[in-house]
Amino acid sequence: MAASSDKVRFYLEQLIPELQELQRKKIFSKEEVAAITKRRSEFEYKINARGSQPSHYARYAEYEMNLESLRRKRVKRMGIKNRMPTGQRRIFLVLERGTRKFHGDVGLWMQYLEFARKQKSTKKISEILTSMLRLHPTRSELWIHAANYALEVIEDMAEARSYMQRGLRFCKNSKNLWIEYAKLEMIYIAKISARARALGRNEELSKKDLMLDADVVDGNTIALPKMNTFDVTPNDEGEEIVEQEIIKLIEASPALSGAIPMAIFDRAMTLFDGDTYLGEQFFDVIMTFQEVSCANNVLQHIVDHLIAAARTDPSTLICHVRQPLAGLQILSPDFPGALGIALRRLNTGIAAMSGPQQSLQHRLALSQKAIEWILQFLVEGLDSDVYQVILMTLHRLWAKYQADTQKDSGNNTGDGLFRLIGKLQERGLEDMVNTARQLAVQLWPGNPKMKALQGIEA
Repeated sequence: MAASSDKVRFYLEQLIPELQELQRKKIFSKEEVAAITKRRSEFEYKINARGSQPSHYARYAEYEMNLESLRRKRVKRMGIKNRMPTGQRRIFLVLERGTRKFHGDVGLWMQYLEFARKQKSTKKISEILTSMLRLHPTRSELWIHAANYALEVIEDMAEARSYMQRGLRFCKNSKNLWIEYAKLEMIYIAKISARARALGRNEELSKKDLMLDADVVDGNTIALPKMNTFDVTPNDEGEEIVEQEIIKLIEASPALSGAIPMAIFDRAMTLFDGDTYLGEQFFDVIMTFQEVSCANNVLQHIVDHLIAAARTDPSTLICHVRQPLAGLQILSPDFPGALGIALRRLNTGIAAMSGPQQSLQHRLALSQKAIEWILQFLVEGLDSDVYQVILMTLHRLWAKYQADTQKDSGNNTGDGLFRLIGKLQERGLEDMVNTARQLAVQLWPGNPKMKALQGIEA
């Protein structure tokens, strides 16, 4: 106990000169300084006690952050030039002590990292990431966080890719890490493509921008294709020339044509024995990059792989159905034609799933995926004929889903139906919502979600 008190006294004594300066400049009153000292003393005793918890450090750091924010506001309002050290170092010290004592608490590490990011302390962030990943190498979310920071904040793709590839050595069985790796590469391709288009605004793509090669290749890393550097050359008048051929070459290069995301997908599908749902998750991620020229190439690659591996799987079928609409806006003139192709594929898929050898669970999964997919197209401003086609397709899918749900009620808990009820309600399809509620009450009266559902009805 004496040792604990000595540590408390040591840390509090270090803060006395700062508090005296704050009081002398009337940033804080005498009473406020006393209150601050008392509060810090309470925190110090808690974190130095034998039964201290990570939450004590977290609350201590939060208190210091709020106090520093108040100090800054008062200094600015009063126009005081306060040359005393700010609270940044003190907050870092609290969090450093906490992570040193509870190095296994990821939440505390993330609070430490987030504060460093807000302070834009690049050196400190690098130190935190290094320590955190050394102590928690099997936490895939930390590798993802580090890679995203490297790309989005310090704009170093080589570092971001290094984090991802090192993460895969420790977490190769993390499906989310593989998906996020592909997403990271798509984000980078989007950035490089944007830079290529910006050549007309006197932008140049440097060698660092196009650094898409990697030397390390083993069982858990991807061999990345090398690229050439393209430069913009001035003409005789000293003006920049926008070389459309250069832009085409950039976009057609192996890396920017989607080769890396495709390689990541292939490796992941091999590692996870052709998991079709994982393939669908990859498809969903790539669909969010509709403005990237290579997105269609990657989507086609995913669909081809899934069809070759499991043609009648629900995840394969829904990806094949959705593919024609990739990159199209709902109100664009090309949408109706692409929708027609998608619906024909859907009809073919439903027919393929109707055979006796196909499981009822697979038919239900396809129907649910198709209903959730088609609901997004019921928007204002859509051509009335197209709207009617979508509505008719939706009602047909819904009727089939209800029939199959009744047949399979003994083998599932109804969670899929409850999910669809929420989706239907968002679109204002009250007739279908009421039918779904009646079916849910009939088949799963004991499901905990029924209480919430009945609350909606009331």
